[in-house]
Amino acid sequence: MNTRPTGWTEVAPGVNRLDVAHVNCYLVVAEGGMTLVDAGLPGTQPLLDSLLKRLGARRGDIDAVILTHGHFDHVGMARRLGDEGIGLLVHPDDAELVRHPYRYAHERARWIYPLRYPRTIPGLAAMAWRGAMTVKGTAAAPGLTDGRTLDVPGRPRVVWTPGHTGGHCSFVFEHLGVVMSGDAIVTFDPYTGARGPQIVAGAATADSARALESVEALRGADVGLLLPGHGEPWTGGVGRAIDTARRTGSH
Repeated sequence: MNTRPTGWTEVAPGVNRLDVAHVNCYLVVAEGGMTLVDAGLPGTQPLLDSLLKRLGARRGDIDAVILTHGHFDHVGMARRLGDEGIGLLVHPDDAELVRHPYRYAHERARWIYPLRYPRTIPGLAAMAWRGAMTVKGTAAAPGLTDGRTLDVPGRPRVVWTPGHTGGHCSFVFEHLGVVMSGDAIVTFDPYTGARGPQIVAGAATADSARALESVEALRGADVGLLLPGHGEPWTGGVGRAIDTARRTGSH
């Protein structure tokens, strides 16, 4: 694993993590092409350009952007990339959310969390600084269906993991040995500051009970690395991540 001074990290061969303000997206380089998993915050754009330059590529060389879900912090670059002709894919149940990324269902009032967990305030401020409040919605093709293997570089298998949002999907890259779990399982919760495998707090999760149940669909994935939408990569096994998240429950 090589850490780059530009701020991106190669977490597995051909799999590059871009982490900006505790929000991850991943550039997969495989089979002669590139797939971007999630579109981060608007402030991720310079980091993406830096990584692409290092790879001898440019944004137009990205073959597809596949979105785990439509929340603002995961579609920040999507409109710009789509305007440049890159195809965007999302589950049908989140297509409307991609167009309106701030109109999402959540179980609990968001304003409570900075009061209850004041240690999260600097991180939330960093997200705002990197454009979290200025994300523009866009259209994405509703092309993600449960069990489908996508014809994009890396050939990920789609696993529908609803609960965080109605159309949330995870991606299993068997040949690369990774699961990208988006916000179905994270290892850092921006709303509580808690670390370790868990679901995201009710401030941003539509149905925690459903989220805790749906992650079972990832059990048995024959991979060694879980890459979350927030937090550090998890190397302790997908099954253990699921068990830990379910024991932790919701906040």
